[in-house]
Amino acid sequence: MNERDSESLAGFLRQMGYDEAASPDEATILLINTCCVRESAERKILGKLGELRKYKLADPDVIIGIGGCMVQQPGMSERIQKEYPYVDLVYGTHNLHQLPVMIEQCRSGQVVDVWNSEGEVVEDLPDRKVDGIKAHVTIMYGCNNFCSYCIVPYVRGRERSRTPKDIVREVTNLVAQGVKEVTLLGQNVNSYGKDLEPAINFAGLLLEVNKVEGLQRIRFTTSHPKDFDLELIQAMAKADKVCEHIHLPVQAGSNRILEEMNRGYKREYYIDLIAKIREAMPNVALTTDLIVGFPGESDDDFEDTLDLLEKVRYDNAFTFLYSKRSGTPAAEMDGQISDEVKKSRFQRLLKLQNVISLEHNRALLGTTQEILVEGPSKNNKEMMSGRTRGNKIVVFPGSEEMIGRLINVKIEEARTWTLIGKEI
Repeated sequence: MNERDSESLAGFLRQMGYDEAASPDEATILLINTCCVRESAERKILGKLGELRKYKLADPDVIIGIGGCMVQQPGMSERIQKEYPYVDLVYGTHNLHQLPVMIEQCRSGQVVDVWNSEGEVVEDLPDRKVDGIKAHVTIMYGCNNFCSYCIVPYVRGRERSRTPKDIVREVTNLVAQGVKEVTLLGQNVNSYGKDLEPAINFAGLLLEVNKVEGLQRIRFTTSHPKDFDLELIQAMAKADKVCEHIHLPVQAGSNRILEEMNRGYKREYYIDLIAKIREAMPNVALTTDLIVGFPGESDDDFEDTLDLLEKVRYDNAFTFLYSKRSGTPAAEMDGQISDEVKKSRFQRLLKLQNVISLEHNRALLGTTQEILVEGPSKNNKEMMSGRTRGNKIVVFPGSEEMIGRLINVKIEEARTWTLIGKEI
């Protein structure tokens, strides 16, 4: 979502007559678009902001701006003004559409404009400069869930959905520019449309986007398990362009920890949901997010998470060591886990998941997979790379003329993270 916002900011600047600079030394405007999901990101951002001071010293007319999620936190804009007085523009997540006006105001002095609450969804964003065959499309903003470890609802605001008409129009325009695959974005795409009239849900939106001519693949992220219903499962199975890959963050396998996280479901519900998904889509690839060392996590709680991995058998899992995020309830909880214990548990979980991931990939040996060719392999420029509908990376001999094509590849080698094959 941050990348998508950055595309909009770049679009506004192009509308104003600016071109992208080859390096910071050549720029007349320097913008940092921030994330604050983890405090480590915040520290990195402030370090980068400090580095930009030299450009202001070299040329006082250079405009330096910072916006996005980190700035939206209480007290952050005041801190930036105090510690980084050379920053010309400070704005939050809710008013990035006003960037052109704020840039012009900077000519007369420092501008600090951080809205305390979200406004209406703004649709008159600039046309995007598409680079490649894949694109992200935001379908909604904000989050209503308030998981106890997460800062997002506080900095992104409440859920607001874009209309299906506007979403389909954007997808259609992207396809006209050569895009073959779109990923629909939301903090919780499964709650899409609850604020719209006439009513439409995410399942309905998928079916509408599926009608766009020329579009080859549809993905989405992220899904919240508590809102993943049978209608959505049926829509995925019906819509031929929707890929058989679901990222369904579970975060923990212990009911006690799930309750402390305020996730809104129990492990039994989650496991039953997985069974329903696999019944409708036997070849679905499942990925998840997991937090290790949440406050109060006991050895038994962690064993429940390992047990969940064994039962669900994800294709891949994105695993994170819990770290305090100031401004969230979890940061104030008792029972904070030591780094030593967190790292030990992390290694055990990673080892188990790697075994399961390799087993999933080996099960594809000898099969033929449909691949959307994306470009040269990052690790071997003489090979091409693409993804299966299940979002697995496949490397194969080929040429750049193949980019954007759907091809069939026979899988000949399976590694933990990559499949190797040959076009047939």
